[in-house]
Amino acid sequence: MDDTRTPEATEKADTTATTARAGTAGMAGTAGTAGTANAAATAGPTGAPGPADAATPTAAPGAETTGVLDEALERLHAAGPERQGWLSNHAPMAVEALVRHGHAPRVHRWLDGYRAKLEDMPAPRARVTPENWREALGDPTRIADWAGYFERDTAARPWREVLAEWWPRLLPGIAGGATHPVIRVGHAVRTLLTGGETAPRVTELAHALGYWAARHQPLPPLTLLDPSPHAPGAPARPAPLAHPALPTHPTTPTHPTTPTHPAPPASPAPFGTPDRLAPVPASAALDAVAAVPDQSAGIRHRLAQLTALPRWGADGADPDTARARLTELVAAATHRYATHGHGEPVMLVHAATAPNAVLRALPALPRSLWAPSVGAAWAASAAVTAAYTPAAPAAYAAYATGAAYAAGAAPDPGEVFARAAAHGDDHAIKFADTALDVGDPLALTAAALAVELIGPDAA
Repeated sequence: MDDTRTPEATEKADTTATTARAGTAGMAGTAGTAGTANAAATAGPTGAPGPADAATPTAAPGAETTGVLDEALERLHAAGPERQGWLSNHAPMAVEALVRHGHAPRVHRWLDGYRAKLEDMPAPRARVTPENWREALGDPTRIADWAGYFERDTAARPWREVLAEWWPRLLPGIAGGATHPVIRVGHAVRTLLTGGETAPRVTELAHALGYWAARHQPLPPLTLLDPSPHAPGAPARPAPLAHPALPTHPTTPTHPTTPTHPAPPASPAPFGTPDRLAPVPASAALDAVAAVPDQSAGIRHRLAQLTALPRWGADGADPDTARARLTELVAAATHRYATHGHGEPVMLVHAATAPNAVLRALPALPRSLWAPSVGAAWAASAAVTAAYTPAAPAAYAAYATGAAYAAGAAPDPGEVFARAAAHGDDHAIKFADTALDVGDPLALTAAALAVELIGPDAA
C-alpha cells in the first residue's frame, strides 16, 4: 500500500480505526501479571524495579528479575509487525526499553492500552528457504513467511550465526519500513547480549529479522556530495566521482578520493576522507543534508525523491574507529532533535534511533562488518533527515517547560525517562532510551522536549 497520507498520519495512530484482533488471540495477559516473579526466565543483572509511578526507578538499566519482558514478548508474538498494511507495531521495542530502565510494572498496563493497535500475524503464503529467499526479499506480503524462516533458522543454530549471515544481506535495505525493522533488531540484540537468552527473546529477534527482510527496500541511486570547503555544515555541493571504485549507493562501503592538493589548515576535510585526516563531524554532515523538494506526503514518497546525500562514514577505518564514528553519529542526531524536532516530532526520532540500533548490534557482529555498518546507518539517518528536516532550526529552550532546562541545567536521566514512560508514546519512550545511551545534557533535554512535541495523541 502506497502511503499518501500527511506526515502526521504516517505515524500517529488512529485509535478508533483498528479492531484489536490480537487483543483476543494473543493479548490475554493483564496488568495483574506485571508483578509475577519469574527470575529463572532471565539472566540479567539483579535489582528490583521501582514503583510504576516513581520519578526515578531504583533498578539499574537492564535489570530484569520479574520475567515481565518475556511475558510481554509472548503476548506480542501472536501479532504481526504492522497494522493497516504499513503502520509499524512498536510494542516490542517500547516494552524492552521500559523494562531496561526499571519500569517493568508499567509494561502490561501499557500493552493493554496498546492492544487496539495490533493485528494478528498474517497467514503464511509460501515457505521461504535458503534456495528461494531472494525472490521473497522485500515483499511485505511475505511477512509471516519470513518470520517462520527465521524462527526455524534461530532454532537450528546460534542466533549470532544467523545475525552475522543476514546482516550484510539486509543492510542495504535499512531504510525499509521507515527504519523500524532495524530498530526492532537493535532492541532484540541488546536484550540477548545483556539480559540472557530465553526462547521469547530469540523469537523476538527472529520476528525482527523477518520484518526487515519483508520490508527490505534500498534507497534510490544517489550521488555522493562533499560540503562547501569554506564552512562546516554549509550546503553541500556535488563532488566529482573520479575514483573508479566509488559506488553511488550510500549503503555500500565507499572508497574516498584523495585530494590532489591538501586543504588549508582552517578548511574542513571533505566527507569520506579517511579518519586519519580529521573527518567532518557528524553534526556538520547532518547540517549539510538538503531537504527533499516535496515534504507533503508520507515517508515512501519523500525517500523516492532523494537524489544525493553528503558523503560520510568510516570507510577504511578499523573497527574501533568505525564504532566511535557511529557513536558520534547517534549523539549528533539526538542533539539535532533539540533544534529540528519540530519539523516532524515523531518521524525525526528515527534519525537517531536507527543508527543507535546498528550501534547496539555491533558487539554481536563480526568486526569486519562494523565499518560497512556505519555507512548504512549514516544513509538511514541522513535519509530521514532529508525527508523531515524543517526549513530552519529553533532554539530548544523555547520548548522547555521547566526553568532548569531553559537555564541549561542538566536534566536527571531517570526523570527524563520517567516522563517519557508516563507520557506513554512509543516514540517518546524509544527516543528517551537512545538519549540515555548518549547521556549528555543536550541529549537528555532533547528527549524531554520530544515528550512535549509529540503530544499525547500521537501513539
